[in-house]
Amino acid sequence: MKKTLLLTLSLASALAVTSVADAQIGLRGKMRERMMQRLQEKKAEEERPIDLQAILPGARKLTASYGADPAQAIDIYIPPNVPRDAPVIVMVHGGAWKIGDKANTGSVENKLRHWLPKGFVFVSVNYRMLPQAMAYTQAQDVAAALRWTQSHAADWGASDRKIILMGHSAGAHLVALLSSKPSMVGQPWAGTVVLDSATMKVSETMAGRHPKFYDEAFGGDPAGWAKASPMDQWTPSAVPMMVVCSTKRPDKPCDDARAFQDLAKRSDVRMPVLPQPLTHADVNRTLGLPGDYTDAVDRFIAERLRR
Repeated sequence: MKKTLLLTLSLASALAVTSVADAQIGLRGKMRERMMQRLQEKKAEEERPIDLQAILPGARKLTASYGADPAQAIDIYIPPNVPRDAPVIVMVHGGAWKIGDKANTGSVENKLRHWLPKGFVFVSVNYRMLPQAMAYTQAQDVAAALRWTQSHAADWGASDRKIILMGHSAGAHLVALLSSKPSMVGQPWAGTVVLDSATMKVSETMAGRHPKFYDEAFGGDPAGWAKASPMDQWTPSAVPMMVVCSTKRPDKPCDDARAFQDLAKRSDVRMPVLPQPLTHADVNRTLGLPGDYTDAVDRFIAERLRR
């Protein structure tokens, strides 16, 4: 009788454990399904075609190549009544140096809504990515795109001097590197807005815990890290930058931004840092929406264009 009871209890216990395990497996499966659904929805949103005429009637979009590779292409958005010597924003998308596109809504839509009606020409850049090109080569692509924009700005009624370079995430790293070492481009530009850079001092990033794609982007050679590092390449002759950083990112990019600011300050160079209580993605996506964030970036741009 006792053996039968023990056997019954053991069986019941095993069934209970199995039921819990099955429930956990089912829960994980549902969580994966929801995550995949959110990723698919996000991808669909990023790839949604932008209705340019709904943003500004009469605006037009051109696409041009600045190199031989199909990835070396830019989109040029031109307002209907371009002011004389119109200013230009050149936007470089992010995506871990391996994904992303010049037409992604998060990179361009709200910025078009804000700056096209103000008379800006807006240029969005594609470049070769991993595994085809590592980070430094990508920066060279962006430099080529910027040179192409400078040489063709007059074709759209724009100024080759009134250019603001802008980039997000991996794209922010690329524009910060070019701004630190403008000789990579050749001709200077008015200023740069760095939107939550993926790294400012590459050696420190590589020495700490980091995702595998950083190894793909920068390799294992410390000399290569320094070559591709905005803080290591910076000199007082750098193009002036505003550095925007997310206070919600777990790796604390505002610490890197302030370290970069301190480096510039030691040479009496002003480098404004703009912390934002936004996620990494929203630092990019919400720029252009009405509010203090966009106003602060506008003030920096206006100051640089006046100079």
